[in-house]
Amino acid sequence: MIAVIYSGSRNADWKLSDKGQIISEFRTPGINPYLTGKKSISSLLNKNNELINYAEEIKKIYFFGAGASSKDRKEIISEAFTEFFRYAKVVVDHDLSASALATAGKKPGIICVLGSGGNAAYYNGRKIKENNFGLGYILADEGSANWLGRNLLKDYLTGTMPKKFEHIFVQKYHPERKQILDKVYRHSQPVLYLTSFTEFLAEYSDEEYVSSLVRRGMKLYFETYILPLAEKHPNSSLYFTGAVADVFQDILRETASLYQLEIAMIVRKPIYNILNYYTNKN
Repeated sequence: MIAVIYSGSRNADWKLSDKGQIISEFRTPGINPYLTGKKSISSLLNKNNELINYAEEIKKIYFFGAGASSKDRKEIISEAFTEFFRYAKVVVDHDLSASALATAGKKPGIICVLGSGGNAAYYNGRKIKENNFGLGYILADEGSANWLGRNLLKDYLTGTMPKKFEHIFVQKYHPERKQILDKVYRHSQPVLYLTSFTEFLAEYSDEEYVSSLVRRGMKLYFETYILPLAEKHPNSSLYFTGAVADVFQDILRETASLYQLEIAMIVRKPIYNILNYYTNKN
């Protein structure tokens, strides 16, 4: 039996498969080594009945997630998983690698993640080329769910949100200034709160305020990540994964066309394609 996991900062999708058949699939809180320590990961694993039931049957684990980029960060996940899945070989890699496998396959291109966070890199058809992006939810994540949530709250708190949309926002969340600031500055994982507004924004995507906010984020995303990569690797197609890319794909494609760039594929949840890849490989 194999386990394939794709994790953002907010959620992690799990697929357990045996001989090409999905045995179990479920979602847990996200596993990001910048936000979650080994002890917390171990606690998460030990609280899941599905994992407890199948732990000894799983022989290979393929984990891909945000923040799993450096050796020490990968080891945080690997050590927790190895202790829990005693008979399994554990492979840990970055979410960009998962996105490359799920979209481009063996074709070169610019791999783009636009979900809870935002990142991008050039992929030569075999491996991701390292760069200085991926600075996390405080220093980066332009255009992502984190960025959208952050700017949504800022507009509300500073009184710059249009009154029509402010009424919609208040009716939905009944937000209080102290509550918002506590969740952002005192909560142990504020990114979970900041990324929680994506479905709300998607529901009201026809509102001028929302479409304007998303366009602003998309332009920042392209200017920060995509244009520098496209300049170094001209004529490269773009491959996107993530909920924000999928939900707002009309605006995403519109933004790409502004810069004469082509989007080859958008996949909301790369885990299905990754599972197919490793099922065929095994």
